[in-house]
Amino acid sequence: MSRSVAASKIIHIFPGQGSQYRGMGSDLVEEFASAREIFEQASEIVGYDMGKLCFEDRRGELKLTRFTQPALLTHEVACSEALRSLVGSGARPAVAAGHSLGEYAALVSAGALTFEDALRLVSERGRLMGELGTGSMLATTLDRPAATALADRHCCAIAGCNLPEQTVIAGQDEDLEALADELKTAHPGKRAIPLNTEGAFHTYYMVRAAQEFRGMLDATEFAGLELEVPSNYTGTMHVDDAAAIRSRLFFQLFNPVLWVDCMRAAIGTGAGTVIELGGGVGKGDGPATKRPNLGSIVLKTLKSLGAQAKYLPAINAAGIRAAAEYIEQQTTP
Repeated sequence: MSRSVAASKIIHIFPGQGSQYRGMGSDLVEEFASAREIFEQASEIVGYDMGKLCFEDRRGELKLTRFTQPALLTHEVACSEALRSLVGSGARPAVAAGHSLGEYAALVSAGALTFEDALRLVSERGRLMGELGTGSMLATTLDRPAATALADRHCCAIAGCNLPEQTVIAGQDEDLEALADELKTAHPGKRAIPLNTEGAFHTYYMVRAAQEFRGMLDATEFAGLELEVPSNYTGTMHVDDAAAIRSRLFFQLFNPVLWVDCMRAAIGTGAGTVIELGGGVGKGDGPATKRPNLGSIVLKTLKSLGAQAKYLPAINAAGIRAAAEYIEQQTTP
């Protein structure tokens, strides 16, 4: 038998806000009954037509955090279920990791949350972040120490560490503008790219949202973890304890997303295959034109660690079929 995919460990990763687009999931529901069921279930839970929101977005609501988060979670779980319908449980992942919002999809994949509970949580999370959020976010090509020194001078904060030299800074708009001006002279050659968000997420500006969200977290049932899941808040694996998971999700709202550490922890388990599920970025129109949001980060992390793993984007119907075919090839005698 050829080398087993399951034996070399599969990692499923789920992107966060910013990877939503009009049309996401429209190809899935045409091809996979499991995806149609997820979208139908989502509509019943949230009280509006999730398909129309994701496929058509006639009122431009996908960019609003209160809609972005439940829509992305739905697409990510639909992708995951579509892949499962093709490969079954024989190639189940050993690790599920998610970036910010994606951590909830990872916890669904790991069995700690039902899709229904996760969708209710992220719907409320998105509402609070959108309503209470102020400021904006800036992705820089600075390392964390340099970004921190700059942020401290302008009352801003570190919101995410995606790579050793890809750090997100967040704050009030006027503070970020001053910071970006200083970056040009203090760090020639480094870039700062504005992110389209409704607030300075994962910073102290989200403390009130987290406080209001805590009650819903506390009231939600968390089951035991069936897979390993890295915590965005700590950058290490979640412990299999409901109270600890709730606490880390609470802190995640107003602390940096330590994605570089999450990826190192996940890949360090001995990953042979990394599959990205859900979302998509790029200027093209429709699922087939989109590229994966986290692909570049995954490949750079693998290279930095000297790790060998196959990366597969399963973000649309074609990608899901390709990922399933690869898994089947690796597990066929």
